[in-house]
Amino acid sequence: MPFEYFIGGRYLKSRQKQGFISFISVLSMAGVTVGVMALIIVIAVMSGAESFFKSKILGVEPHIVVRQQGNRFDDYREVIDRIEAAIDVKSVIPFMESQVMLRSSRGMSGAMLRGLDPSFEGSEIMGVDREDLGNILVPGREGAGGYRVPGIVIGKSLADRLGVRRGDSIYLISQRGILSPAGHMPAMSRFEVTGVFTSGFHEYDASLAYIHLEAAQNLLKAGDSVSGIGVKIADIYRADAISEKIQELLGFPYWSIDWMELNRNFFQALKLEKEVMFIILTLIILVAAFNIASTLIMLVMSKTKDIAILKAMGATDASIRKIFVFKGMIIGVIGTFLGTVLGVAGSLLLKHYKFIELPGDVYYFTSLPVQLEFFDIATIIGAAMVICFLATLYPAHKASRLNPVEAIRYG
Repeated sequence: MPFEYFIGGRYLKSRQKQGFISFISVLSMAGVTVGVMALIIVIAVMSGAESFFKSKILGVEPHIVVRQQGNRFDDYREVIDRIEAAIDVKSVIPFMESQVMLRSSRGMSGAMLRGLDPSFEGSEIMGVDREDLGNILVPGREGAGGYRVPGIVIGKSLADRLGVRRGDSIYLISQRGILSPAGHMPAMSRFEVTGVFTSGFHEYDASLAYIHLEAAQNLLKAGDSVSGIGVKIADIYRADAISEKIQELLGFPYWSIDWMELNRNFFQALKLEKEVMFIILTLIILVAAFNIASTLIMLVMSKTKDIAILKAMGATDASIRKIFVFKGMIIGVIGTFLGTVLGVAGSLLLKHYKFIELPGDVYYFTSLPVQLEFFDIATIIGAAMVICFLATLYPAHKASRLNPVEAIRYG
């Protein structure tokens, strides 16, 4: 073992004279541990939130949406054929979309209505099995007097707000009505609740309602047209490139937008929050680094004679620097290791045991989402080690600049 590491290791051991310095070393190590642990847990929660939002958004929304400037699609079948023939996609789904009001005997609520056709591959509702979709989302069934009662599938929170469950009737009110002597009369149709879905995302559960595409076209008096076309692809991170290809393929008056562009502000805000939390919590490690620097400065002051004797025996300035850098880095390495272990363990406990429960009507999720990512952990470890290393440079430099003659004379 090089003598610099041997001497640095000896300085780590507590003796009566340096008991106070050793105590500060322990505090410095604890500070690094707490800082690294807090960083890992918080960044894991932020990463989990980002992954949660992506999975829920992409579970409900198409990867790419194609629309026509100012108009509905009258030729959507032809457009679907062109997209499927020219571009490798998983599925292409036409949909009808509109803001409506839902009214039951117990309440009223606004909702986003979506019309889907289960016969199209890729048409799905989060929380509803694919094989059940065609049974509960039907154009209508024979009712009293031969009237066909259309089916509707709504989110759980929306169903609770309206006070309805499967089999109950609700009325759907659309602004696209008729002109009468009394003025504009909104269109109103009766639907039977044939399904209640749970996406796990309160915003969707509280606002979305699905009916059959044919029923939506009849209600909105849209004929055989749709609001847009949803495209699903295999690699969600190539959505921007494929969206550009679709735009080039169809040309004006069609336009397309991918899920990343559609939710850009939301995910940029999440990214900014993650970066800000990283910077703020890094300050804990920075405070611990100041303690490491003060520990080494006090150690240099107490070891003035030792340093002078080492230099008189032929130790170079670089060797003296190595001794104190090694001692400081040992504190940083142990603190970082303990913080990493505790941070990963804490994150895994939060992920599996759900200690913290959150109200779904206030927050987007009911428990803290946690996702450990190797890159985040490596970045935290690297940042902690760099900060600890920088904290050792000034004390080590001052120790190497000691004049051995003056130190022995006055030390």
